[in-house]
Amino acid sequence: MLKRCVLALAVIAVSAGSALAQPRIEKAPIPRTNASEPKQMFDSYCAVCHGKEAKGNGPAATALAKVPADLTRISARNGGKFPDVRVRRYIEGLDEVAAHGSRDMPMWGRLFNDLDRDTAQIRIAALAEYLKGLQQP
Repeated sequence: MLKRCVLALAVIAVSAGSALAQPRIEKAPIPRTNASEPKQMFDSYCAVCHGKEAKGNGPAATALAKVPADLTRISARNGGKFPDVRVRRYIEGLDEVAAHGSRDMPMWGRLFNDLDRDTAQIRIAALAEYLKGLQQP
């Protein structure tokens, strides 16, 4: 059964009448996605902050205190090798990147377990594999 989880989904203006409206994060129920469709999961769960192209420029990025990571450069930041296990652990919420300070990103593993405990690891592995396919030099 779906528990009531919330997810930052969109950036909206605080005041539509304001010339320089300040963006903020709107929270909404976590959407259901197909565990065998990693692009659909990325677009639903990650793109709002990381952008459709995974470059860290999603519509909610300007409302965050810390710029989201460019997920197409994970391998480049790790000596040309994609750190599969570390990426999976990060998505699941088991690891933090100490140099980056506190963790602002949702811990998807916990949310995936709330959606469907049987496929949480499938979702995490599929998202990690999808990110691996996006890597650029």
